[in-house]
Amino acid sequence: MPYVVTAIITFIITAPLAWLAAVAYRKKVYEGKIGSAEEKSREIIDEALKTAETKKREALLEAKEESIRTKNELEKETRERRSELSRMEKRVMNKEEALDRKADTLEKRENNLAAKEDNLNKKRREVEELGAKGMQELERISGLTSEQAKEYLLKSVEEDVKHDTAKMIKEMEHQAKEEAGKKAKEYVVTAIQKCAADHVAETTISVVQLPNDEMKGRIIGREGRNIRTLETMTGVDLIIDDTPEAVILSGFDPIRREVARIALEKLILDGRIHPARIEEMVEKAQKEVETMIREEGEAALLEVGVHGIHPELVRLLGKMRFRTSYGQNALKHSIEVAHLSGLLAAEVGVDVRLAKRAGLLHDIGKAVDHEMEGSHIQLGVDLCRKYKESAVVINAVESHHGDVEPESLIACIVQAADTISAARPGARRETLETYTNRLKQLEDITNSFKGVDKSFAIQAGREVRIMVLPEHVSDADMVLMAREISKRIEDELEYPGQIKVNVIRESRVVDYAK
Repeated sequence: MPYVVTAIITFIITAPLAWLAAVAYRKKVYEGKIGSAEEKSREIIDEALKTAETKKREALLEAKEESIRTKNELEKETRERRSELSRMEKRVMNKEEALDRKADTLEKRENNLAAKEDNLNKKRREVEELGAKGMQELERISGLTSEQAKEYLLKSVEEDVKHDTAKMIKEMEHQAKEEAGKKAKEYVVTAIQKCAADHVAETTISVVQLPNDEMKGRIIGREGRNIRTLETMTGVDLIIDDTPEAVILSGFDPIRREVARIALEKLILDGRIHPARIEEMVEKAQKEVETMIREEGEAALLEVGVHGIHPELVRLLGKMRFRTSYGQNALKHSIEVAHLSGLLAAEVGVDVRLAKRAGLLHDIGKAVDHEMEGSHIQLGVDLCRKYKESAVVINAVESHHGDVEPESLIACIVQAADTISAARPGARRETLETYTNRLKQLEDITNSFKGVDKSFAIQAGREVRIMVLPEHVSDADMVLMAREISKRIEDELEYPGQIKVNVIRESRVVDYAK
């Protein structure tokens, strides 16, 4: 027990002493570390100061070098500018000296011109005085006043001018006809040579061949029910007469007639002919004709080489396959006009594709003119506007018969191509009444001119010969008369191609020896 107490007392006394000794030791250690750190920091600061001083000196040196270099460049540029300014000053001085010399020269010329003008005015006055004296002397010698002499001179000059004008017109017309005729023939012959199209005159009937005459009774049917059904479904009249092994389909609508023909041929091949079968075959024929119409339109586009036309216009082009004008197939006429327009456009150097497009669509109104009111020109214009055709094509459609003025060279080309296609031999038929009326109108126009004795329309109306009275019409007047008659014919008549006007003047003197 006493030993434990002693140990405790000893611990209590020694513990504070040990703590104090530890604290003193740590303090000494820390002080040593702080001293070494301060020494290192002083070394770092000294090193940094040395480095900064070195950098500063280097920067100053670089700045000085840059300043010297900049100064040298400025001095060099200044010297160059000074030398350039000196050269410009020399040029300006030279130009000023040249201008001064030119001004002196111009001043001398002005003085000379003024002197010459004074001399001219003086001479002009002298000439006027001499002219007045000469006029007085002429009036005294001739016994006529100046007005009377002028009137006499004008009359004589008028006769000479009239004769010379007629002669000049005749020569110019002859020369122009030679040149234009040669060139036009070349264009037209080239165009027609490259566009050889077959034309078959269409009629209002179609003939269906039968395998035998017994088939006629089957077509008629019991109490005529088959033929009535076929006529009712197609709108076409069936003519069954004594023609051997043939039935005639009559109708003004070629599409309906084609439907009836196809349906009847299918019924003949099938052999079963009764009303229900007739209705079925007519429906099939209608679909087949509609397909044929579209294929014909697409084939026309392919043949001409035109693309991008609205599908409805393509279908209408196909319908023109079944339309004729004076016996000329409308679709083939349009294809021919398209080819001719393209060839003529290539000759004169305009857009060939646009010319073909306008030529192909110029008669598109004929596809619907029997279904809608209005002329085929107005209907064609409306269709082209509806399906967004260009303004050039629309103008070509509405001007190809001269109803409006053509606004482009392509419209004139289409008009010429349409005339070529319609007027060439064999292209169209003309009724006798129209033909005789045109000849009568032609002779009436020529007979209305003063001095005409007789006139004859010959060559199927392509030439008119006019006999004039020689005592009323002179040789010079003949040229003017032929020109005026041609103008009247162009303004008042409608005709294909051209009409040759021949004015004939003949003087005869008859005497008898007794």
